[in-house]
Amino acid sequence: MSRIGRMPIAVPAGVTVDIAENNKVTVKGPKGTLERVLPAEMEIKQDGDTIVVSRPNDLKKMKSLHGLTRTLINNMVIGVSEGYTKALEVNGVGYRAQKQGNKLVLSLGYSHPVEMIDPEGLETVVEGNKISVKGIDKEKVGQYAAEIRTKRAPEPYKGKGIKYADEVIRRKVGKTGKK
Repeated sequence: MSRIGRMPIAVPAGVTVDIAENNKVTVKGPKGTLERVLPAEMEIKQDGDTIVVSRPNDLKKMKSLHGLTRTLINNMVIGVSEGYTKALEVNGVGYRAQKQGNKLVLSLGYSHPVEMIDPEGLETVVEGNKISVKGIDKEKVGQYAAEIRTKRAPEPYKGKGIKYADEVIRRKVGKTGKK
């Protein structure tokens, strides 16, 4: 049995969950609304303030969909109640980030500044050399943070570039001169 799929999802106060036909789940909360169509084979039941996901049989595909479905619903519930944040750090001499309206402007050692417009439903906040991406959809927050990071991924010799706040860059020793 799936350990994660079996766990019930607690729905906090102020969050409503609607399960329509074809497993279309709509979650409304204080931060916004999220919608998602989940695999039709899974059975999603709501009793009171908990949601339970069950699977029809023990085929490998059903086992994997079981845990996935439960996690997706749980991420939606957490997103509309608390929201998600991804923190990035800009390291390097002359590397900086700034906000201009809904645009994130990055100076990353290229001949031009890199401009990124915040996607709908996401917000970026810049404080010094730290960028935080905030939103209610975990997938979108992670994806946009990854896109920002790819503009100048950290290099292993000096550690310059954009990295996640909790990321550890494995450093390499540079080349040595002649003796």
